[in-house]
Amino acid sequence: MTMETYPIEIEFPDLTPYAEGNTGIPYVYTYDSGVPGPHTMINALTHGNEVSGAIAVKALLDAGVRPRRGRLTLSFANIDAYLSFDPERPDTSRFVDQDFNRVWMPATLDDMTLDSSELRRARAMRPLVDKVDFLLDLHSMHERSAPLTVSGPLQKGIAMAKQLGVPEHIISDEGHPEGRRMRDYGQFGDPSKPHTALLVESGQHWEVAGVEVARNCCARFLLLCGNVDAGDIPAGWLKPHPPSQKVIRVTEPVVASGTDFRFAGEYTGLETFADAGTVIGWDGDTPVRTPYPNCVLVMPSLRQLRAGVTVVRLGQLLD
Repeated sequence: MTMETYPIEIEFPDLTPYAEGNTGIPYVYTYDSGVPGPHTMINALTHGNEVSGAIAVKALLDAGVRPRRGRLTLSFANIDAYLSFDPERPDTSRFVDQDFNRVWMPATLDDMTLDSSELRRARAMRPLVDKVDFLLDLHSMHERSAPLTVSGPLQKGIAMAKQLGVPEHIISDEGHPEGRRMRDYGQFGDPSKPHTALLVESGQHWEVAGVEVARNCCARFLLLCGNVDAGDIPAGWLKPHPPSQKVIRVTEPVVASGTDFRFAGEYTGLETFADAGTVIGWDGDTPVRTPYPNCVLVMPSLRQLRAGVTVVRLGQLLD
């Protein structure tokens, strides 16, 4: 698989004017309406090179969007990684020391013998995240692919993704072997609690279309949670719903054993293979085959290839 070099179509905005925040946590803002309602959070920059979400969150701050009901938190997470962005090496600013979206386990966050740039940031944000009812975590993808909502394994996540209505494809998965995402942290990952988090992949990291997807999802999320009215949404943000949505249940990850992994084709995501046993790649000399008919590839990429990294997930289209 030859890794395509994608053009950087959008400008990375200067976020340093937002450094102070208003919560005691740098780059994090919370606004309280004083009226009963949920605490809703929209987070950007879980990964430092995923700029579409940052553009959307910055625009919400600049437009002065405030909740009419409940509380609204707007945040830029891995700001250190973002500030390290180099357009000559755009994939290297995904994180500084480790993936911010793999550290959200209480045992890891509580273990002060462990230290990294990402752990320090997660620990700083954790007390606020603990208070959030509904989280929208804005991401983008290594490869150019249709936008996705990654809803998590629980029915409450799938239900909220359907209520959101966009994007067209909903991916229900258990997460990554490397560690837990913020989307699955705490009460978000508890099926007995109403607290729910969605992760939206807006498209390829640096494509213009991803900004529109992020803005649309932000607008629809705030309306769904009831924090704002339609007239509070910036003009042009709301886009039509797709005719229908498809739910794909991830059954297993494909995890590289080392750096000698290759795909059998130029896959970018949502490719579907009719026959079980189809070779989709090789981990060293070992062929990787589809385990069942109509197997769907979810977010294949070798850009972060190393031992233990998930290079693709395999999914079944649900009725």
